[in-house]
Amino acid sequence: MLRITDTIAIEDWELTEQFVRASGPGGQNVNKVASAVELRFEAERSPNLPDPVKRRLKRLAGRRWTLDGTLIIQCDETRHQARNRDIARERLAELIRKATEKPKRRIPTRPTLGSKKRRLKAKKARGDVKALRGKVEGEG
Repeated sequence: MLRITDTIAIEDWELTEQFVRASGPGGQNVNKVASAVELRFEAERSPNLPDPVKRRLKRLAGRRWTLDGTLIIQCDETRHQARNRDIARERLAELIRKATEKPKRRIPTRPTLGSKKRRLKAKKARGDVKALRGKVEGEG
């Protein structure tokens, strides 16, 4: 079981891990050892995640979210399978923790009178500069 917060914990059946060969340098070792991990979390079917958290998680996950609602996290940072597994699990936990935070609602505000005046003054100055670029009358 993977504990995320005090209220959210992920059961082992919701996670599947697959070990694959990592890309990149590593000499002969890279061809023999499957040290990279691909962690799959059945997020859509998870009974432990509330619906709002699932929606935020889907938005945060982006391309890592599959069509059938599975979250895939890959890790091939180290040459140690166990370490990569721990990193992938920690990334998943961090992503879910972010999804549990409710975003603050934006309160629309009006621009101040001073900011309006500064904006119009800057526009006028810019217009004057552009007006001076025209053809000069009387010179040949």
